[in-house]
Amino acid sequence: MHSFFSWVDFSEEERQKMMEVLHLFKEHEIREELGLGSIRDAFSNILFPGTSVLQTRAKYMLLVPWVFLKHERRQTKSGDIASSSRYEEVQIIFSLIRAGEEEGVLGSVAKHNLKILPSSIYWTGLGRWGIRPFNGSLYQYFRSLDSFYFYEKNKVISDDKELVGDLKGNWDPNIPNPPKYFPEYISLSLKPKEAEYLHDRILSSCSNSLLAFLVDKTRPTRKIPFIWLHPKIEKFPKELRKVVHHAQNFSEIMHSAALLYNLMLSEKTKNGELIEKYKEELIKWAEEIEKRFYEINKWNLSEFWEIAKEEKGHIPLRTVRFVEEWIQIVKDRKKIKKICDSDRARRLVYNREISIKRNRSRLKNPQMLIQWSGASAAGALDFRWKFVQRIVNDILNGLKGK
Repeated sequence: MHSFFSWVDFSEEERQKMMEVLHLFKEHEIREELGLGSIRDAFSNILFPGTSVLQTRAKYMLLVPWVFLKHERRQTKSGDIASSSRYEEVQIIFSLIRAGEEEGVLGSVAKHNLKILPSSIYWTGLGRWGIRPFNGSLYQYFRSLDSFYFYEKNKVISDDKELVGDLKGNWDPNIPNPPKYFPEYISLSLKPKEAEYLHDRILSSCSNSLLAFLVDKTRPTRKIPFIWLHPKIEKFPKELRKVVHHAQNFSEIMHSAALLYNLMLSEKTKNGELIEKYKEELIKWAEEIEKRFYEINKWNLSEFWEIAKEEKGHIPLRTVRFVEEWIQIVKDRKKIKKICDSDRARRLVYNREISIKRNRSRLKNPQMLIQWSGASAAGALDFRWKFVQRIVNDILNGLKGK
């Protein structure tokens, strides 16, 4: 029997989460083997609201609304909108390829067989940035269109030329117009007016976020692996700099747990090359951590949990205990370079993976171990920065007319 994923129409947030899980299965270095996703997502949402690891380029924040606005003008029926809009979204793929776009084209390989459409990927972000006033899932939007057309047709305008009643449009009326022959003749570069619109939407809807600061107060950057290495970090607002500091400490400390987990898997498979690789990486990690040991040792953990829980609402108690116990292991400076030989550290990782994956544990189930690719959750958490940096650069370059 073949296994498969499916979802029902609970909420757009849950749907987005499921799509990200599917994506993470393909991104081996980011897999959630140790169950740190709730904390990672909390800080990612604070710093970069409306983004996700599925998003590639900022222009899709306009391409998606343009598709649906085109169908609303045609009054495409609720029963036809899913297939009709899919056709348009697939046409966007070919238009971008013909335009010579190479980086960030969603569906450039799958083309007609694309499973997850840009509209699904960007739907939550469109709502968060205030581009989509409609408050509901994509499926709910499709179902609502017939009623929307009816009330739009029968709306009443007062003598003062104001709408009587509470009928609102599904999309922000200030969205820039698409090209004349859309979806033909498009690119992923933002024109100045398009970039200015996205810039204003972010500042209006997420004014206290780091995302807003980046698109308003910085310049385009070359590839930076982590946000705490940004050249303008000293200029970040104080509160956001504090959040970034907590994110950095969490990422760098918990990276050792990920490396030890992969070392333990390497030992299970008796792969000498990988065993040596992960031992060396743990030594390098220890050397880097020692440079910041004073900062880590005085880390305000209570404040860290307050920030995470304020955004996420609830962090599982088992996750809190795992993280806090791991931090205590790392704070033992005399043993930090020998963490790979620590029985306490190994036992903690072993128990944590089993509690998360149960009978699918690679450390316990030989059948699951066979599927291991050689790297699982091995990368340090970057809180979506790898994806956000491209989107920020798109907007900044557009503002400069590049």
